[in-house]
Amino acid sequence: MVEKILVMEGETVEVGTQLVLLDDSPAAVAAASPASTPAEPAAPAAAPAVPETGAAAELRATPVARRMAEEARLDLQGVEGTGSAGRITKSDVERHAASASAPGAGAAEPAPPPRRARPAAPVAPSRERPAYAQVALEEGDRVIPMSPLRKLVAEHMVYSKRTSPHVGTVAEVDMGGVVALRDRHKRDFREVQGFSLTFLPFIVAATVRALREFPSLNASVVNDAIVERAGVHIGIAVETEKGLVVPVLRSAERLSLTGMAAAIEDLSNRARSKRLSLDDLRGGTFTLSNPGRQGNLYGFAIINQPQVGILRMGEIVKRPVVVDAAGQDAIAIRPMMHLALSYDHRAVDGAPANGFLYRVRELLEAADFEL
Repeated sequence: MVEKILVMEGETVEVGTQLVLLDDSPAAVAAASPASTPAEPAAPAAAPAVPETGAAAELRATPVARRMAEEARLDLQGVEGTGSAGRITKSDVERHAASASAPGAGAAEPAPPPRRARPAAPVAPSRERPAYAQVALEEGDRVIPMSPLRKLVAEHMVYSKRTSPHVGTVAEVDMGGVVALRDRHKRDFREVQGFSLTFLPFIVAATVRALREFPSLNASVVNDAIVERAGVHIGIAVETEKGLVVPVLRSAERLSLTGMAAAIEDLSNRARSKRLSLDDLRGGTFTLSNPGRQGNLYGFAIINQPQVGILRMGEIVKRPVVVDAAGQDAIAIRPMMHLALSYDHRAVDGAPANGFLYRVRELLEAADFEL
C-alpha cells in the first residue's frame, strides 16, 4: 500500500526520482485487502527498467534532438543516448548522422544490439532549494516557476538565437484595398461560414504566393545543407492561456482564401481548447506571427527552427500618408500596417529576403483575392 506521496501533482523531477513510498509488509497488505479476498503478494517497490522501443524511445530524446532526427530522416532507435538516463541529445544525433555518412558506412554493417538499461536505484527527491529561491526577494514579490510548456518554449528560443544569425527587415503596407474587400464581404461571409472574416487569411494568402516565388524562404537548414520544401506549410503562432503554440496550416498553396480562413479558425479554436495533436504542431516550413489588435508598430520574432524565416504582423493603424492622386501628391488617411521579416542569414541573403517581403506588400496592396 502507499505509505507516503513524495512528489506532488504537477511537480517536475529528474528521471529516476522515487515518487511514493510503498509498505509491502504482510500486515499492510492484509489491511489493504478486503476481508473476503485472500491477500496477494504486494508488487515490488521498484521494477528494473527495460529498453523502450518505438514511440516510447522517441520520448527519451530532447525536443531539439527529435526535431533534427525528423528533418534528417534518422531513426532514433539506432541512436545511442549519452544524456541523463540515456536520453538522446543533439550531439548524439549529430554524431550518429556523421558516422552514417562516413565512407564505408552502409546497410551491410549489422545494426548494434539493443542497449540494456541497468535497473535504476530509487532516488530520493532533491531537497536542494530551486535556483530562483536564491534570489533576494522583497515584500510583495511573486515567484512564478516556469511551466513545462514555458520551459520548452524557452529552450527552443535560446537554441534558435544561438544557432541562426537573425537579420530583420520591415515593410510598410497600405491595407486600404484589403480593408475595402473585407468590408464588402464580411457580412455574407459570416452568414455562410459561421465565423468572422479577419485580416489574417489575406496575409497568409499573400505570404503563400510570395513563398512560391521565393522558395529560398520556404526552406530548412539540415546540418550543412539547405532543403527547399515543395509544400508550403504555414505555422501560425497562437497565444493560449498556457503559452505560445504554433499549429501548422498544411499545404496552404492548395487552399482558397475561404479554405485558409476555415482552417485557421479550426486550428485557433483547437489550440485554445487544448485539442491540438502532436501532428498539428509538426512540419511547418514558414511561420507567421499574429500579435492581434494590440500588436504595436512592429517587432522582430525569433525564427522557428529549423525554418529560415518568420513574418510578424503589426497593428493596422489609420495614419496620414502621401498618395498619388491623379498624378499629384496628396495626403490621405490610410490603414497602414508594418510587416517585419526575420530570416536566417546562413541560408538566405538580403536580396531574396527583401524581394520576398516586397512581393508580400505588392500582393496585399493590390488586394487581388477571390472569396
